[in-house]
Amino acid sequence: MITAKRLRGYAQVNENIGCHMSEDELVTALTTGGPAIAMTGFHGLELTGLDAQDATFNQVVFRDCIFDGVDFSRSGFTDVVFEGCRFLSCSMEACWLNRMDFRSCSAPGISFAKGRFTGVAMEDTQIRYANFSEVNIKGLRVRSCSLAESAWRATRLSGAAFDGCDLSRAEFARTSLAGIDFSSCDIAGIIVSSDFRELRGCIIAPEQATELIGLLGVRIRED
Repeated sequence: MITAKRLRGYAQVNENIGCHMSEDELVTALTTGGPAIAMTGFHGLELTGLDAQDATFNQVVFRDCIFDGVDFSRSGFTDVVFEGCRFLSCSMEACWLNRMDFRSCSAPGISFAKGRFTGVAMEDTQIRYANFSEVNIKGLRVRSCSLAESAWRATRLSGAAFDGCDLSRAEFARTSLAGIDFSSCDIAGIIVSSDFRELRGCIIAPEQATELIGLLGVRIRED
């Protein structure tokens, strides 16, 4: 049996790092603006209703953790891995995500609006309804993820790659897709401006052309 290789991520962290901070210490650091959370791992952590704004994470691994109603707004993440984690009603707005990986996570509706990505990888992650609006992206790898009905309004996409993703009904208004390869993705019903300028220069498979022709109100006659 051939096992698919893991998507090449960005995070530069020892994934076998141990836990060097208790849950109580973590909560205290997050809620009191304490020192950066660094060089530690967490497994099975459950955080609910926590205000974690303006936090700093450096070389941290989270596995099988649950974040329910946690607000990470304006926080910084460098060399951080989230694996098998669930995010419920969480926000990462205006965050800087630098060399950060999401693997087999669930984060429906999470907002990254007005943030900054400098090397983010997402694989096998359910991130439907997510908000990427006004994010400045320099380096994004996404594979086998559900991004259906996600919002990418006025987003700057540089060095972005999508492989086998569900982008159906995603909105890309005022976001240039030039050079983006959607040929392996589901782009049914994507939303763009009335002049379709966002689509100029994007790459699609021949069979996807009918999806985009539909945006023009044109139908192809079947013999």
